[in-house]
Amino acid sequence: MRYVKASRAQITSCFALLLLGCGGAAAAPDESLELIETEGLAEHIRVLASDEFEGRAPASEGERLTVEYLSDAFANLGLRPGNGDAWVQPVPLVAITADPNMTLLVEGDDGDRSLSYEEDFMVWTKRVIDRSSLDDSELVFVGYGIVAPEYGWDDYAGVDVTGKTVVVLVNDPGYATGDEALFNGHAMTYYGRWTYKFEEAARQGAAGALIIHDTGPAGYPWEVVTGSWSGRQFGLVADDANLSRVAVEGWLQLDVARDLFELADLDMASLMEDATEPDFEPVPMQIAATLEIRNKVERSVSNNVAAWIEGSERPDEFIVFMAHWDHLGRDETLEGDQIYNGALDNATGTAGLLEIAEAFAALDPPPARSVLFLAVTAEEKGLLGSEYYGEHPLQPLENTVAAINMDGLNTIGPVHDITVIGLGNSELDDYLEQAATAQNRVVRADPEAEKGFFYRSDHFNFAKKGVPALYTDRGMDHIEFGEEYGRRMSEEYTAERYHKPSDEWDESWDLDGAVDDLRLLFEIGYRLAGEDVWPNWREGNEFRAARDVMMGASR
Repeated sequence: MRYVKASRAQITSCFALLLLGCGGAAAAPDESLELIETEGLAEHIRVLASDEFEGRAPASEGERLTVEYLSDAFANLGLRPGNGDAWVQPVPLVAITADPNMTLLVEGDDGDRSLSYEEDFMVWTKRVIDRSSLDDSELVFVGYGIVAPEYGWDDYAGVDVTGKTVVVLVNDPGYATGDEALFNGHAMTYYGRWTYKFEEAARQGAAGALIIHDTGPAGYPWEVVTGSWSGRQFGLVADDANLSRVAVEGWLQLDVARDLFELADLDMASLMEDATEPDFEPVPMQIAATLEIRNKVERSVSNNVAAWIEGSERPDEFIVFMAHWDHLGRDETLEGDQIYNGALDNATGTAGLLEIAEAFAALDPPPARSVLFLAVTAEEKGLLGSEYYGEHPLQPLENTVAAINMDGLNTIGPVHDITVIGLGNSELDDYLEQAATAQNRVVRADPEAEKGFFYRSDHFNFAKKGVPALYTDRGMDHIEFGEEYGRRMSEEYTAERYHKPSDEWDESWDLDGAVDDLRLLFEIGYRLAGEDVWPNWREGNEFRAARDVMMGASR
């Protein structure tokens, strides 16, 4: 169902006439669509990805220049500051660096194991304190560590893990079994993400949470674990200094986990099989962990940048367009090029945000609903700017109709298709299908849905609060050179430029495909901003309940 103030007959008519416009939302005017063009897009990308901006790291000179550029651009378009009289929303950050000189000691009746940092395990703490530890904390295997009422699933049923350390499998039972009727089948759900595992362990009162790494269901090798979770770890700081988090979060290398199950006289393979059943019961392992993490704590402040256009009829209802402005900054230890310019990731998306803002600013009159343009910080540090917005929204989330995210645009030219990360999740797919059809294009699902990309970009922090979110990716089927060319270009970028100093502006880029995508997203936002319909998540989606509660409370 959709939340709506119109009659059922009006809703039916709305769907039937969507391409022609409904609920006050006619097709977007050509003069606005034409303002989204390659020249302006290219200029924004060149500036944001220039060496002068030093890779746009949070809390750096590059941030100052970026925030100033975005604020000036929004102001020049005649938009209103998004945070009262300010263009920025300050985001307090903390960087915690764990001393790698640590050992994880696991003891049981039949012996003990002394495990090595990085080789055997990776741990950290989100608690903003100098030291965090486990002291003879009993290990409990809790399967996938999932509590999902909509799936009739509770891996913590009948066990009290207060003060204990839970051992958890990565991904979810749908991936493990390949059963399309279980969770979301091969495609990962939110319950499969490592972020959820740690959050649920904290809700259950655990002292620690250790995820068993397995390359297939994780979607990346152990080297990504060691590289991603060593060194400075950025995060947000809650009012309780994050003491509500478990004391120790981390990963166990797969073979090490097998050895610990043997130490506990347990058959890990058999228990993994048991964990794919809804009647799985947690298993106390009768072994205990001891560990101390010593931290260096550094605090800083970065900024989200926000601007908005006030709606002409329902100004308290918002459509959000978003992109992350940050990248990895500068690494002075590198020889030669030290700047991670982040041209595609995500100067393109940020430039696209400005192009769409220009198109909306030109509308006369403005659409019925308001439109918020949000350039968030610290995506590369763990989606932190958007997470902070989700916890401290500038506009109430119950008044937020939808969020549309742009993270890396098409630089290879026009394509026949567009990829949706999370296709089938929400009724926003209907809008996308209509807009794509109008461009004589087709919608394709994420070919690697098992890797959980839907949960790895900024729209996710709107989704988990209940706000329907749309995240598209570049299509593959190039109009002139075909699908193999598009796939090869994508693989080449990932191998040679992704998160490397070589992700720089390239004069050979063909931005016509990016313009097609931006006009498509503008069309979707324009229709949403002109309607009085409230799209929802599909039945059975893990975020549906949050939206239902939100809308029930506000309407």
